[in-house]
Amino acid sequence: MALDIIGAGLGRTGTLSLKMALEQLGFDPCYHMVELIEEPGRLPLWLQAARTGNTDWDAVLRGYRATVDYPGALFYQPLMERYPQAKVILTVRDPERWHESAMATIYPGGRSEAFKSLPDEWQERMAFINELIWEGQFGGRFSDREHAVAEFVRHRAEVEAAVPAERLLVFEVSQGWEPLCEFLGVPVPDEPFPRSNDRASFQARMRERLEQYK
Repeated sequence: MALDIIGAGLGRTGTLSLKMALEQLGFDPCYHMVELIEEPGRLPLWLQAARTGNTDWDAVLRGYRATVDYPGALFYQPLMERYPQAKVILTVRDPERWHESAMATIYPGGRSEAFKSLPDEWQERMAFINELIWEGQFGGRFSDREHAVAEFVRHRAEVEAAVPAERLLVFEVSQGWEPLCEFLGVPVPDEPFPRSNDRASFQARMRERLEQYK
């Protein structure tokens, strides 16, 4: 199964809603950080990508028609080369609101003292996320709002410069079905665009996860 869609948008830009939308449109299944957390068997391949810039992409994404969110978003360029027919979707939002959201959700998640009580396999996943994103992309300075926002803006500019216009959709999930379906050449569903993973639901899932291991 070849990859049809490459998500280049960073976490907390509506990527879980996009995942649900793509799967509803038939691009199923779609790989998201949720898959890495819940099913970490591909972690060694992602680690190889993080440390070398490349990996066996066919193996790491075997069985998937799309990928959105981390970790795939940071490897959109090698994925574009491996899957030249795939389209690229860059999810975006206001940079300041993005940073505020991430600071309240994904950033403190695996870094909190509470997560140190989780099993070793969870520690491995959290260590990878820290290496790839917080220490890697953001240089250990994510809590520095100005630095993090600048990186967010830089990433968007890089994607827009690197991806041919006919292959790229810059997308805010608040825009709903129409621009997404037009870009993908599929009919617009007769139901609301999915909305998922707001701040409250993310935090509730984290609390639930911690409760499982008490």
